[in-house]
Amino acid sequence: MLLQALYCIIPKNNNTERQAPTKHNHPFPWIQLMSRQKKVLVGISGGVDSAVTACLLLKQGYQVTGLNIRVLDSLDESPSIQPSPLVISDHPDFQIPVFTLNLSSKFKSDVISYFHDDYLGGRTPNPCMVCNKKIKWFGLFEGAKMLDAEFIATGHFASTSFSDGRYRLYKGVDPQKDQSYFLWMLSQSDLEKTILPLGELTKPEVRKLAHSFGVRAAEKKESQEICFVPQDDYCGYLEGAIPGLAEKVADGDIVDETGNVIGKHRGYPFYTIGQRRGVGVSAKIPLYVTGIDTEHNRILVGKKSALETRRLIASGLNWIGIEQLSAPTDALGKIRYRDKESPCTLEPLENHEVAVSFTSPKSAIAAGQAAVFYRNSEVLGGGFIRQVLQESHL
Repeated sequence: MLLQALYCIIPKNNNTERQAPTKHNHPFPWIQLMSRQKKVLVGISGGVDSAVTACLLLKQGYQVTGLNIRVLDSLDESPSIQPSPLVISDHPDFQIPVFTLNLSSKFKSDVISYFHDDYLGGRTPNPCMVCNKKIKWFGLFEGAKMLDAEFIATGHFASTSFSDGRYRLYKGVDPQKDQSYFLWMLSQSDLEKTILPLGELTKPEVRKLAHSFGVRAAEKKESQEICFVPQDDYCGYLEGAIPGLAEKVADGDIVDETGNVIGKHRGYPFYTIGQRRGVGVSAKIPLYVTGIDTEHNRILVGKKSALETRRLIASGLNWIGIEQLSAPTDALGKIRYRDKESPCTLEPLENHEVAVSFTSPKSAIAAGQAAVFYRNSEVLGGGFIRQVLQESHL
């Protein structure tokens, strides 16, 4: 009965275009086309979400194959599809063939190098969103070509539709699990062939379905760590990954709001905007990292109020809900994954950049993170935060 409540019946007019999701209509009504046996390649991570994704698509009549993308294996310059021993379910109705694709070399060049470069540039990277676009979607589409699949699918908590000539991306209905922020880099061609079955479900509903499907990972705990950073200790990771880094950047100045040097730091890449603990200076009031000056190897610190600002400039833009930003537009924006969207105005600039002005100040906006823009629950697009404009610059 639960599955019947989750999915709607195929429209009588046989229109297979995806419609905007509603409370009662699944965003992919055409997945009810049982007789066509469309082939879909599902990204299998070994967790509960991807396994339930595969099982749901099997229930809807798809011919489902799984692909486990390896990123921390031996470097393979010519990756190929190989059979995998992974089993997602003990139930005979939900056992699918799973293959592996080793993209460790591409992961090193596209994700790990980006991670290093951003910290060395005084920015705060977000490797998960870059990995989604450059590794997961890339790998799934490559695998789909090799395995002759028509669509790809993942276990992200988000949904899509097609309306007014565009493929659209929406937040997942579970506010604690919505992952649309991490998917702002997806293109129209990506979304055209992407199925996201979990967008209309909550995490408890996914776990309940997992038990009914006999999924082995039904109660598997989720990891919040960056996969290549042990114990989530990015400072220790950078020291080990970049020989001589600590010695090269150590003993720079810590400077307060008045320009006075009040201490020495261990190296600017080991600090992030908004950091309070481990700054390395004592003061009568709490001091936070408010700026990183890579050119002079300096860390700027100040009161918590100094972290608040309303404006930023974003570059590297990707628009999903609109073709381009051609005029000032009101939207909702967020500046990190756990940030709450708040009203802002987007103003197009030269060089394909956008100036973002929030109605109320945001705290600890960090260059390198993503600014993602919404219209209600729809993702309009996003970009990388290039510059933060302090209140004194307004």
